[in-house]
Amino acid sequence: MSRLTNYLFLGVILTTIALPLAVQAYDVNTLKLAYSEQNQPRIYDAKIEAIKAATISAQTSGRIINIHFDVNDLVPQGASLLEITNKQQGAGFAGAEAELAKAEALNTEAQAQYARYKALFPKGAISKGAMDEATAKAKSSKQAVSAAQAQLIQAKESLNYTVVSAPFSGRMTQRFVEQGETISYGQALFSGYDTQHLRAVFQVPQQDIAQLQQQAQVAIQLPNGNEITSGDIDVYQFADPLTHQHQVRVNLNAADIEDIIVGQWIKVTVAFPSRKSLVVPLSAIHQVSDLTSVYRVSNDKIVLNQVRIGRIDTKTNTAEVLSGLMEGDEIVIDAGRYLINSSATKAQE
Repeated sequence: MSRLTNYLFLGVILTTIALPLAVQAYDVNTLKLAYSEQNQPRIYDAKIEAIKAATISAQTSGRIINIHFDVNDLVPQGASLLEITNKQQGAGFAGAEAELAKAEALNTEAQAQYARYKALFPKGAISKGAMDEATAKAKSSKQAVSAAQAQLIQAKESLNYTVVSAPFSGRMTQRFVEQGETISYGQALFSGYDTQHLRAVFQVPQQDIAQLQQQAQVAIQLPNGNEITSGDIDVYQFADPLTHQHQVRVNLNAADIEDIIVGQWIKVTVAFPSRKSLVVPLSAIHQVSDLTSVYRVSNDKIVLNQVRIGRIDTKTNTAEVLSGLMEGDEIVIDAGRYLINSSATKAQE
């Protein structure tokens, strides 16, 4: 038999023989275990991500003269993020205004001439050719005004693009340019996300999909310890080809939630059908390093009994026992107090 096997065998002997404590059971309060119906929620690790996120790109070219926000800043909707030189765009806007004024003046003259010719044509004072020419000129001048108005709108938009504004309120996550740089159309400038509309994203195995689709709401435990609920649940109807798991999104309204940040990990609790199980008070559990145990009454003595613990319910201060105990076993309710009293008794002896 190898030395490692000897050590393992010795460990088993110490666990089963050396741990019993010869203390009378009637000195402490005990609890007889019985199966009871317990809720069996599933807890998943979820990650917070933004529902609305965007990368803002330049819609005109020029040199950056001012940058008003930086990474991690909270930006209100419509705030000016940066400014670009606007001499070229300003000149284009002024030229478009002049073209519109010219087109309007020509149109006024053409419409007046058309009105005069229209009045004289029935009297025979104007030839048909001259009347047709006046009609065509009136129509073309009117369309020229519309074209000039469109050019003015385009020039005004190009001028407005020299001031880049935030499309929504949120937090800036990336800045791709520096002050003084010359940028071109389509170049990325900033990235950010809306802090008011977030979601929790997690993966679930195939066997949990049916139960998740029946949920009216799920509980979400935030990093600060608070718990909220949400009924806006979106279960993907297809599985990841590599992991064979389904993604679930739970939308949150972050307007009334404090201290929640994109990228944080949280816990999502989903209620599953209850089942019969053994539960013990948290006060009965004795934890030393990796050894989890309870004190069990055995033949009028109390022995240290190793157990494997499952789900812990912090609301009722109980823990589910997966193995190590049976229905009808009697355990010490307060392991800490029992350990102190037994140590004091030994010291007196």
